[in-house]
Amino acid sequence: MSTFDDRENAFENKFAHDAQMQFRAEARRNKLLGLWAADLMGKSGDDAAEYAKEVVKADFEEAGHEDVVRKVSGDLGGKASDDEIRAKMAELMIVAKAQIMEEL
Repeated sequence: MSTFDDRENAFENKFAHDAQMQFRAEARRNKLLGLWAADLMGKSGDDAAEYAKEVVKADFEEAGHEDVVRKVSGDLGGKASDDEIRAKMAELMIVAKAQIMEEL
């Protein structure tokens, strides 16, 4: 195998790893967002955990994160604006990435 092939394989492996880490971070962020929203709705314990799972599943409806924003916004019923939800998502993405890095 040539050096070029080795480099190509290394880049492909890095790309796959980065994509997997991004997916895990987004799923973790959505779970944290679900727990945050559940708290605003007065849910706790198993109810909050179940709602967080629903938020994670909502992200599979379409590309991007607007499907998650719509779900949480609709469920909160005006307790937080779409912009507040997006800001919380950005904040929680940092937390999610840090948590995943700690687990590695």
